[in-house]
Amino acid sequence: MKRRFFGLLLIPIVIVLFCSWGFLVHRTVNQLAIYKLPKSIQPFFYRHMDYLVENSTRPDTRRNTDSMEATRHFIDLEVYGDSAAWKMPAKWEDAVKIFSEDTLLKYGYEPYHIITIKNKLTQAFRMRNKDSILFYAADLGHYIGDANVPLHTTLNYDGQLTDQKGLHSLWESMVPEIELDQYSLYSRHNATYLADPEAAIWKVIRWSYTLTKDVFEQETAASKDFTDSTKYRTQVRNGRTVKSYTSAFAKAYSKRLGKTINEQLLSSSNLIADFWYTAWVDAGKPDLSDLSSTPFMKEDKKILKIGRAHV
Repeated sequence: MKRRFFGLLLIPIVIVLFCSWGFLVHRTVNQLAIYKLPKSIQPFFYRHMDYLVENSTRPDTRRNTDSMEATRHFIDLEVYGDSAAWKMPAKWEDAVKIFSEDTLLKYGYEPYHIITIKNKLTQAFRMRNKDSILFYAADLGHYIGDANVPLHTTLNYDGQLTDQKGLHSLWESMVPEIELDQYSLYSRHNATYLADPEAAIWKVIRWSYTLTKDVFEQETAASKDFTDSTKYRTQVRNGRTVKSYTSAFAKAYSKRLGKTINEQLLSSSNLIADFWYTAWVDAGKPDLSDLSSTPFMKEDKKILKIGRAHV
């Protein structure tokens, strides 16, 4: 059943309509993930929803101060050989033996970093350290969201190799900005324990990479109905002239993509919930009820129940 985004504003599910666009989706999927958690940990995450939503974008801002941050967000699979998405080792140690750490740090190691952050979250749960739990949970949500973006799995990450420069922003930012209120945010998914987290994240990486073909081809197909003057617009930002796609082209491109971006958004929120829950289980299912400074009230339970029915 399709749920309109604006219809959800009656309950505190989406509080992020007017932020910048890569930011919007990251904040949305972290928030949606909370509603997929079991009652054993959902109250803790709900009480700290503001933090988890606001800080879902922190890894992106960290790029400005941490020179090691950028390659944690992607993996250029073509560098690692033919059919790398299906052949690369699932574990970091094995990948280092084959490709070297320097190569992985240069061309991206996103799925391996996700496991690292998951393990840190597990340790934070084990120590019952509230600040660390929230820190790593927010970061983990971001990296999992990135793994669901096809253009985070390829050397041609911005269409720069196929004369489609600007495609990255078009797919992950501009289209959601225009279409999000039309997306279905409903999912029957409940957080599931991942017996093999490495296999789970590599499954997502493989699917994202499979989608790259359509990402490029649909841009080419949509372009046939546009001229340069209707396909692109120019803006002056910080004294520089920047060329980007028009809203009309973004809508035409979105129509050709169908439900792909919507489905990847839901895939992100589902897997975030799975990873949060798995980290908690692996930590021994610690009691989190006394870690929140504010009590969980009956009204909170009511809101969560309504929210869960909608997402």
